[in-house]
Amino acid sequence: MMKRIGLLGGSFNPAHDGHRDISRFAIHALRLDEVWWLVSPGNPLKPRAGMAPLPARLARARKVARRNLIRPTAIETQLRTRYTIDTVKALRRRYPRHRFLWLMGADNLAQFGQWKDWRGIARIMPIAVIARPGYDEAARGSPAMGWLRRFVRPARQSAAWTDWRPPALVLLRFRPDPRSATLLRQADPLWHREYEHKRVRDPLTRRLIV
Repeated sequence: MMKRIGLLGGSFNPAHDGHRDISRFAIHALRLDEVWWLVSPGNPLKPRAGMAPLPARLARARKVARRNLIRPTAIETQLRTRYTIDTVKALRRRYPRHRFLWLMGADNLAQFGQWKDWRGIARIMPIAVIARPGYDEAARGSPAMGWLRRFVRPARQSAAWTDWRPPALVLLRFRPDPRSATLLRQADPLWHREYEHKRVRDPLTRRLIV
């Protein structure tokens, strides 16, 4: 059965209520069946120092996402992908009946031009950018937005994104929780110890993550 899936990638180091609230907003605004949190084995644009183990990050994400239409997954370990362009191509091959949309905060749009083959990502699936306090101005003035601006669709049409031909971008207004994973790590740098001895199964692939 075809599903409308939003993809939210990140380190989730750790996952928090802001991730959940953005995802719930996107589910409503874009009429999604689910949001998949792609818990990255290792973000190429982020330092390894301070990165909690993948099983702990996935376990925390499952806890934050529970009782919502949100499915955290470490499927990139199985797909053997590291870059978003490779992941989205692999997901389309693996789930040909689903329709995928890429979700990102305005902070990610500001640095989107640094991603590997970012234009290729935009040509594969629509992108929804969700406002984030303090980043909107940088996002709108970013090099990537200079190219994407011609493909912006009206927010009032966002529920019809499956009819759009990529590249297609929609900007959604939302006032998310201003807290960030960085602030949470500063407050509790050893947060991941709570999950050290738990066996974690991927909700999407059903594989144990070690």
